[in-house]
Amino acid sequence: MSDSSQPDRAAGERTGAESLVQAFVDADVNVCFANPGTSEMHFVAALDTNPGMRCVLGLFEGIVTGAADGYGRMAGKPAATLMHLGPGLGNGFANLHNARKARTPMVNVIGEHATYHRQYDAPLSSDVEGLARTVCHWVKVSESADDVAADGALAVQAALAPAGQVTGLILPADTAWNPTRAQARPLPRSAPTPVEDASVAACARALKTGEPTVLLVNGFISARRAALLDRIARATGARWMTDTFVPRIERGAGRVDVERLPYFGEQAAEVLAGTRHLILVSTQPPVTFFAYPGKPNWLTPSDCALHVLVERGGDVEGALEALVSAVGAEQTDPSLLAFSRPALMSGALNPMAIGAGVAHHLPEGAIVIDEGATSGGPVTHLTRTAAPHDWLILTGGSIGYGMPCATGAAVACPDRRVVCLQADGGGMYTPQALWTQARERLDVTTVIFANRKYAILQIEFGRVGAHNPGPKAMSMLDLGNPDLNWVSLAAGMGVPGVRVTTAEGFNRAFADSLREPGPFLIEAVL
Repeated sequence: MSDSSQPDRAAGERTGAESLVQAFVDADVNVCFANPGTSEMHFVAALDTNPGMRCVLGLFEGIVTGAADGYGRMAGKPAATLMHLGPGLGNGFANLHNARKARTPMVNVIGEHATYHRQYDAPLSSDVEGLARTVCHWVKVSESADDVAADGALAVQAALAPAGQVTGLILPADTAWNPTRAQARPLPRSAPTPVEDASVAACARALKTGEPTVLLVNGFISARRAALLDRIARATGARWMTDTFVPRIERGAGRVDVERLPYFGEQAAEVLAGTRHLILVSTQPPVTFFAYPGKPNWLTPSDCALHVLVERGGDVEGALEALVSAVGAEQTDPSLLAFSRPALMSGALNPMAIGAGVAHHLPEGAIVIDEGATSGGPVTHLTRTAAPHDWLILTGGSIGYGMPCATGAAVACPDRRVVCLQADGGGMYTPQALWTQARERLDVTTVIFANRKYAILQIEFGRVGAHNPGPKAMSMLDLGNPDLNWVSLAAGMGVPGVRVTTAEGFNRAFADSLREPGPFLIEAVL
């Protein structure tokens, strides 16, 4: 058994945790979303001694991981997280799952018992490494203080892989507190895989056949990538669309309209019906979210040929530029949307009135976080021609992402207003994000779609073949009795808010929220 006493540090030495924080800062990882415990106290102390690292506290690990997801999507570089052992990691699982599906760059520091304490099966012992591998693309355990800085540099490099990766660095307590002289320089960022000429040629041949062809794309849909896709489609008569859920889209006036594959399998199959060539751009063949009795789950038509232009981790823009040239679309201009905002509505409040209000007032450069679920569709449609903005979408289907993601996006982009479209069911998974928004004074407007039910599950109840639900079953899908009071919940965490029941009330509240700094919540009762 090793001695648990902490050795004195000689001149020039620092703790393993201090070496890790410095390695992060040197690699331009300068934000840490944290919810620490006893085994992470030396990392907390290291954060306090390094002015290059900003620390943001989340009251629940799902806030921490969701915020790191929003930060990474907008910043294009990883934030660090700090979580306590296996249970803390477990609390952060849902939004780690979403980040993994989004391919968000993220570095998770997961505390672990001291190396010599792991043998005793203490109450908080668990298979931290095994748990981490279920939600992280890359995992490593630091076994010595001398390894910590180098392992941290590796974790950052892995997170910045061309496709983006969620990484997990497991930090036993003694490797954090033991002294070391080790340092680590930032490692070079990996280049994307170059486009293959044969892939470009095969896709160009498919596009030139004149047969119905669709380009399906995932990843960051920047305005430039959308323009390249649109030029290809306009020059060849093909269509292009994104997967149903993609991590980030640059959209609005002056940009190309972006069509997304519908969520429901029947609608998606109808959109793809008759397609003879499906060209995959950093994605996979589309499938339904779930299996349904007697319904197809593979959405590509049986007589459709699949072509891969570029895999995840490949040079997407290089591939699209090469395909533009191969189909002779260099002189084809993309079709850009003109600025247009809908008139404000009046009367009863419904999702369409909320969509009109958001689209009418949305400021240029806003970041919209979409977890509106069944109520969010009209906002998505009506903001197509609004002022230019970014749109971040729930990628992994695990609800409770909206408010944490908005928190991280606001930390990444403090000069831009963040608008969070939040269904009330999903919102109750992670309302603690409001407290962090208040503490950090973040410019976030949260719109709660308060329909007081899990509306998507009420729809899915019939779709999966579970017919004739009785009162006990329906009570599992209802959020009433008692009704949630979102304004009171927000006030309890330091965020001002207002409840609105009319379109006029919503329009006033939304416009007012954009003029005032800091967070604000609108409970829109539907």
